[in-house]
Amino acid sequence: MASPDEVLMKPTLIDDPQQIALLASPLRQELVDTLAALGGQASVATLAEQLGRPADGLYYHLQLLAEGGLVQEVVGAAGERRFSLVGGPGPRRLGYSMETQAARDALRVYAKGLLQVAGQDFQAALNSDVVVSGERRTLWAARNKGWLSAGELVEVNALLERLCELTSQPRGEEREHLVSLAFVLAPTTPKGKRRSKRSV
Repeated sequence: MASPDEVLMKPTLIDDPQQIALLASPLRQELVDTLAALGGQASVATLAEQLGRPADGLYYHLQLLAEGGLVQEVVGAAGERRFSLVGGPGPRRLGYSMETQAARDALRVYAKGLLQVAGQDFQAALNSDVVVSGERRTLWAARNKGWLSAGELVEVNALLERLCELTSQPRGEEREHLVSLAFVLAPTTPKGKRRSKRSV
């Protein structure tokens, strides 16, 4: 039988192209990720503090997320406005449908927003106390391109899934490092040599 933590961490699948398109906004991605990191529910004041933004500027985006069925507004103690993730706490995973142009377009804009957030997080971290080498490294950007066997591709996917599991857990007594993890795994096609035009 699964432990309560394992049940808590079961990913919620987002596969509706309209919901994925809603998450094209880097701020809305951050709101959903921050709610998940805070255990699935938080006040607007807490979200504003975590994101370093004015609370007034978050309501519009939270309302769009609520209308899209990704979050819901709940009334907290003393009538405090709180938002919680639909489907409960835990990580969100995108469902990749390639069947329609709308689905492909939604994934395209989502990935663009994801990389924008990653770039902002990296830039902000450059001005903070970070570890840049060793086993407790906290800042790292890299890009690799190479050939994989079928077995190695299975291993890469298992490692990426494990990274997602590790970085999708809510704050706990021993979890004191808030990190942002973004990656893109995509097949590429080797480019042939470009032929120069010969003059005759």
